[in-house]
Amino acid sequence: MKFLIDENLSPRVAELLTKAEHDSVHVRDLGATSAPDVTVMALAVAQDRVIISADTDFGALLAQARTAKPSVILVRELLELRAPDLVNIIIGNLDVLEPHLQAGAVAAFTTSGIRVRALPLR
Repeated sequence: MKFLIDENLSPRVAELLTKAEHDSVHVRDLGATSAPDVTVMALAVAQDRVIISADTDFGALLAQARTAKPSVILVRELLELRAPDLVNIIIGNLDVLEPHLQAGAVAAFTTSGIRVRALPLR
């Protein structure tokens, strides 16, 4: 899969996903540090990437836009994890999540599981 890692996560997340053979970039690598969320979303759509972020504003923006892309993985409740542990959790669940993310979805990781909502949000 192709991922765009938001600035609220360590660039190490992108490095580890790349090492695991996923096409992954951090917003810093695209010169989009401090860019508004709508700009990050536009970059993800243009490059067909799934956003990985701790920023719940992406869900609100997707609901407002009523669009089916980009898909977003929210990891807000897992922020205390080190980058390798976070990446292992994401990769460990990609088999189940990938079809949803390709179709357009928001997947929210929580301490008790994963919630998936299909896009567009209503």
